[in-house]
Amino acid sequence: MLGADEFISSPPRKTVRFGGTLTEILLKYEKGDTTDFELLKHQLSDPDIKDAQIINWLHEFRAAVAYLTKELEQLVNILLRLPWLRRSREVVEEYLGFLGNLVSAQTVHLRPCLRMIVSLFVPQLFFLSLDISENFDTCHRALQTVARYVPSTPQFLMPILEEFFPFINKSERTLECYVHNLLRVTVYLPTLRLQILELIIEKLLKLDVSTPQQDIEDAEETANNCASEEKSTEEGLFAMEEDEDKKGNKVVSPSIERMAHPLAERLDILMTILFSYIKDVCHVDGKLDISNTKDLYRDLVSVFDKLILPTHASCHVQYFMFYICSFKLGLAEAFLDHLWKKLQDPNNPSVIRQTAGSYIGSFLARAKFIPVVTVKACLDLLVNWLHKYIDNQDTGANAYCDVALHGPFYSTCQAVFYTLIFRHKQLLDGNLRKGLSYLQSLNFERIVMCQLNPLKICIPSVVNLFAAITRYLLTYLFQLGSDFFCGYLKPGTSEDEDDDFLKGETPQNDGVVEIAPNSYESNTRSPVSSIGSPADCYVPYPL
Repeated sequence: MLGADEFISSPPRKTVRFGGTLTEILLKYEKGDTTDFELLKHQLSDPDIKDAQIINWLHEFRAAVAYLTKELEQLVNILLRLPWLRRSREVVEEYLGFLGNLVSAQTVHLRPCLRMIVSLFVPQLFFLSLDISENFDTCHRALQTVARYVPSTPQFLMPILEEFFPFINKSERTLECYVHNLLRVTVYLPTLRLQILELIIEKLLKLDVSTPQQDIEDAEETANNCASEEKSTEEGLFAMEEDEDKKGNKVVSPSIERMAHPLAERLDILMTILFSYIKDVCHVDGKLDISNTKDLYRDLVSVFDKLILPTHASCHVQYFMFYICSFKLGLAEAFLDHLWKKLQDPNNPSVIRQTAGSYIGSFLARAKFIPVVTVKACLDLLVNWLHKYIDNQDTGANAYCDVALHGPFYSTCQAVFYTLIFRHKQLLDGNLRKGLSYLQSLNFERIVMCQLNPLKICIPSVVNLFAAITRYLLTYLFQLGSDFFCGYLKPGTSEDEDDDFLKGETPQNDGVVEIAPNSYESNTRSPVSSIGSPADCYVPYPL
């Protein structure tokens, strides 16, 4: 491979061309003689142009970039449309050298150069599956070359990256390649990482909210039914071949699992890329790099606050935050503390406080890497806040059930109930008497029986499971001679049904109960700020 200096010093190849040298053509054009100039444009636009001709012209253009002013924008655009990426290595190297010379001498052409490079971040018709990675490598070399000569490249690049982001209905491969290349840009242009993460997650959110969970489940059920019918038909048709298959060592490769819903499949692919990126950034040589992880965590928290918290009906995208928190307990505790500050701050909009509460509950309940000691610390904090809220509200003029007034309170109640549903076994493990004593100290009776009536507002699935568990625990408390509270049971829920549920495992199916914001009914998401929220201290968790 020849270096840039060798290309500058080496003479151009002899090729058949017309119109004189490039300098002569451009000087004639300045004087009004456009004949040779038009011939030049025609030669450069020829789809059958040879590699040697391209190299010859690029060599001359590199030496004449001073002439390529704004007035010659049309000629520069022709050069930027040259099929350089699918040409020989010599053409590619000469073209990269030309780009560097052009943007360093004529920054007026910076945007067109960046647009040309970014347009190649998706598979082109001439890309072969074998060399697609090499082509993308070359594109990033081109972008790095431009950025090296023009330090202000990032501020011009970001709007172009946004403009060229494919629509969500484009092919999975197109979206996959573009997102992969965007994340790759953050490696050598780290100042753009936060903006690029915001862009990607914003697009993922659009995919997420465009694909309701029920639609995904319906599509999967339909696909499974169709697959079962096809399998049954095949078994009937090919039953006679079973003996022959058993005699041989025939190996059937399993089919790659795909989501039946097309948008869900796109979302699944892009989320996988994002998770891989998070893992690669945080781990160096297979070990967690604390500095890299902290920096990325801060960027992701910023994106979470800006995009995830205000978004209704997000089911999946928020798990990027849960994923990075799984790398180190300190990150999980810092994230919980961050959500807690959002929840208990009365200056935040009610909808943000409610969403923060729901994510606390979801995180505590679902994240298996969070130890029970952290769960108990968070429950203490949340329940203490609830009791203070009741102290301020239960005897006042607003002591009635109204989600518009008390939205964050109901969200916190639901988070506590949800956490108990999924974590009650861990809370009772080791010392049953001590565990029951701890749960009794939380004084759930006062919460559920207060004038604000949280059991009326929380979603029924959470209420029913919470009531079943507390009723189950009540038996032990009676045996211990302790006085707990009467479990609240929704109409239509029988004791036998509760016992059947409690004989099994703690519910693990995400589809059974979910308190992420998408599961809230519309009446629980009022934008009215909650009044009378008690001031509370928080325990900061160091990173």
